[in-house]
Amino acid sequence: MGKLPGPLDIYPLLPGTNCEECGEANCMAFATKLAEYTVKLTACAPLYREAKYVKKLINLEDLIRPPVREVVIGTGEKAASIGGKLVLYRHDLRYSNPIAFFVDVADTLEGDALSQRVKAIEDWTYMYIGQNLRLDGIALRGVSQDPQTFAKAAKKLSSLTDWPIILCSLNPEMLAAAAKAIADKRPLLYAATLDTWSDAGEIAVKHNLPLVAYAPSGLDNLASLVNTLRAMGVEELVLDPGTASRTGLGTTVDNFTQLRRAATIGENELVGYPLLATPISVWADHKEGAAPELTKWDEVLTAASMIVRYSDAVVVHSLDMWTNLPLTFLRSNLYTDPVKPVAVEAGLQEFGDVDADSPVMYTTNFALTYFTVESDIKQAGVNAYLLVVDTEGMSVQSAVAGRRLTAEKVAEALEEYKVSEKVKHKILISPGMAARISGETEEVSGWAVKVGPQDSSGIPKYLQMGKWNEE
Repeated sequence: MGKLPGPLDIYPLLPGTNCEECGEANCMAFATKLAEYTVKLTACAPLYREAKYVKKLINLEDLIRPPVREVVIGTGEKAASIGGKLVLYRHDLRYSNPIAFFVDVADTLEGDALSQRVKAIEDWTYMYIGQNLRLDGIALRGVSQDPQTFAKAAKKLSSLTDWPIILCSLNPEMLAAAAKAIADKRPLLYAATLDTWSDAGEIAVKHNLPLVAYAPSGLDNLASLVNTLRAMGVEELVLDPGTASRTGLGTTVDNFTQLRRAATIGENELVGYPLLATPISVWADHKEGAAPELTKWDEVLTAASMIVRYSDAVVVHSLDMWTNLPLTFLRSNLYTDPVKPVAVEAGLQEFGDVDADSPVMYTTNFALTYFTVESDIKQAGVNAYLLVVDTEGMSVQSAVAGRRLTAEKVAEALEEYKVSEKVKHKILISPGMAARISGETEEVSGWAVKVGPQDSSGIPKYLQMGKWNEE
């Protein structure tokens, strides 16, 4: 993208009424947030409600449209928004719309097998640094090669879940049958090829559904396919240049990188769409009798490569915790703000049945530090107060070294959160890493400071020894 629009570029195209419907104090404040891409344009209700702003709305949409268009799969709160990328590198601007993970379901599953598979996908979750890591959608594969079976499975699937769905078949007849059955669920159609573009495009236009353009034979062919589908009236496209593993992985990574560079730096509209990767394709090479763990590992390696090389959605087969956990970890870390540390809210936390004799500890508001300490306290089953000091998202050691955690800040936190009103003692347990400021903290706060363990895993033993409240 050439140059990101600034607040002064955006402000003249807003209503200028300072109505506050968007939640901001005035239109300039909203323009600033819009320039940072931290709010959606749809938050400005008057632009969409009042006819006199139609021209402004059109110009504004054109001004802030990202080089990689956003495509929405599904409906309601669970809908997956993919694409919408503005830059190639995350240090230029925080990435938006985290990668969507879709897990496959075969249309040949019978009886309770389908519902059990769907439930397993929806129930897959892991709590990580205060985030609930989850999968995002379901890809229905037309294994049966029968349009009616595929449509019936799509209908059944849509009744079992409100998650986004990808209808996967290279047979236009199957796509037509399933799209007709669940068009109201707004599934993503996979896919239009160089041979089926006409039929697949007509289905997408008829039901107003997003469509995947699939051309593994080369990027020029993919661009030509996109151009043809756009001419047909298909407005929402997702690109799949093909996903190969092992010896073909290098070419796959190169193709994804070229497409995203062409969109964000070259401003090539033909390839300015979300990218779909299909690591599930590694299972096509799985030999009967071979250890499935090897193929699962291959799938993880391929998916990880695609995550760091600009894919906006991936389709996988494995549901194992050990396969999907590193992938969701990677996504979580990639889509954090590289400028702003992940932090929790400062304050006084209570664990267990606290009373006036319960110990008081303190830590920083760096998310990883806080949730590690929280986990150790909960697992120990101790009753305690934990004072969370605002260190601008820094860990204990870094905050002490960088003067973000000082005796004055600890004293201010004790005062602000009225800790002295919660307990009848004035003993504060300091993190071992903050021992160097313990004496100064005593002088400034008037509390006796006991230096606790350097690692939070030592908290249970430290408290059980009872030395924290000894004179």
